[in-house]
Amino acid sequence: MVSLRDNVKRIPIIGSCAKWAYYLLLEPFKRFPGSESYWQHRYSHGGASGEGSVGLLAQYKAETINHLLQDNAIRSVIEIGCGDGDQLALLACNEYVGVDISEQVLEQCRVRFRDDQSKSFISLADLDERQCELALSMDVVYHLVEDDVFHTYMSQLTASASKFLVIYSSNTDKQRRIQGKHIRHRKFTLWIEEHASHWELHEHTPNRYPYSGNDKTGSFADFYIFKNSMTSF
Repeated sequence: MVSLRDNVKRIPIIGSCAKWAYYLLLEPFKRFPGSESYWQHRYSHGGASGEGSVGLLAQYKAETINHLLQDNAIRSVIEIGCGDGDQLALLACNEYVGVDISEQVLEQCRVRFRDDQSKSFISLADLDERQCELALSMDVVYHLVEDDVFHTYMSQLTASASKFLVIYSSNTDKQRRIQGKHIRHRKFTLWIEEHASHWELHEHTPNRYPYSGNDKTGSFADFYIFKNSMTSF
């Protein structure tokens, strides 16, 4: 279900003004139910993962990840915060495990990819100690508003890979004037240095399409690729 707000935002000039008005005048007074409840409600009411999972940005992300998979002969991928599967449809991996907190979106993915035996989907609560060669986090970190949720997520993410860790996110503690309550930017590399230092930053790739006010054509997220220093390549 597409909201009136979303339709208005798509009108170039009016949409830009409406977006500013909404986030300055209305968003501060909205009750935020928490990160988990927000996404469960969003998916259960027909919402999608977001503009970054389709179109230009999705193609860019898939190109980057697919090159990494091919260049390093990576066979297994686990994505924590897999969402609705739009981004996944563009990835070329031999074995994929999608993890999410929303049972609604997990079932949606199971139906969508039911004929693809290389893909499986599990609840975050059932993650346990499952591990793949590469762990993937796409547009998730800056949606983890609560400190404890962020810490738990990063702990699970960094423990889920044996060789590579790919995080596509902003990496700053500075918040933007215009942003929803479901967004909180974090300097996540500091967390990794403190809590999972065996993950060494191998490559930071600035976004080919930096954010300029339009969620469809740009993003404030960059690619951060880490290698496990405890694993022989």
